[in-house]
Amino acid sequence: MPAPVAPAESPGRTTDGQPQSAIVLEDVSISFEGNTVLDGISFSLERGETKALLGVAGAGKSTILKLTMGLVKPDHGNIWVLGQEVSAMKEEDLFELRRKLGMVFQESALFDSLTVRDNVAYRLIEEGVPEDKIQKRVEEALRFVELEHTLNMFPGELSGGMRRRVAIARAIVDQPEILLYDSPTGGLDPVTSTTIIELIVKQRDVYHTSSLLVSHRLQDAFTMATHYFDRSKNRMVPVNGAPIDTRTSFLVLRDGKVIFDGSAHELATSRDEYIREYIS
Repeated sequence: MPAPVAPAESPGRTTDGQPQSAIVLEDVSISFEGNTVLDGISFSLERGETKALLGVAGAGKSTILKLTMGLVKPDHGNIWVLGQEVSAMKEEDLFELRRKLGMVFQESALFDSLTVRDNVAYRLIEEGVPEDKIQKRVEEALRFVELEHTLNMFPGELSGGMRRRVAIARAIVDQPEILLYDSPTGGLDPVTSTTIIELIVKQRDVYHTSSLLVSHRLQDAFTMATHYFDRSKNRMVPVNGAPIDTRTSFLVLRDGKVIFDGSAHELATSRDEYIREYIS
């Protein structure tokens, strides 16, 4: 009798059924109104890794986030998120998976008529979490972004940077396994942008959350790759030769294709003419 053949591993799960990577895109293509946005792209996000998605406007960066959430379906290819093939799931089956994902939008997308407390608690309220647990989680999330004093304020009373920090608190309040950031520092001044990036680094290093981050600011992405959150100092500090892996990588898109996927050092030393011009 022939020996049994072990089942093949998929990009989403190993042979024992465990999630292999946080996110996997395999030969994904999508077009809108006849315009190709993504053309056969493939990459993976490992557990605990943060990957910065870079490229000019219209390169397809935000579309990747929408595909990951299952908000749009690819014309071709497969997408796995936490071991589940999102590209093949029905809408009703996506709800449970989306509870494991947190999203931070560029414009914060807060409800102006709700207090900061209720904005942060919104998903928990929708899910019917008991009130005492909601309050505890909201306070913890706001403490994480150093805005616990804004609990009863309204978004209109906050600065742009504070609203972005509340958006991060809302995204992390139910401790997601994956965070998606869509240009979280867009439209902010350099000082406020650094504050936001420090919070993202803090989330990465304290909770080891897997993250995709769309960014139009190379400086933000390189800061993440060259800094880590020092708990003893309660702030972000440069690596400066310390044996610390920031677990941050870069993916550069051009004309709907991946032209680079690697580390900060590999990006900075690339000989590709387009990349050298892009990062200069």
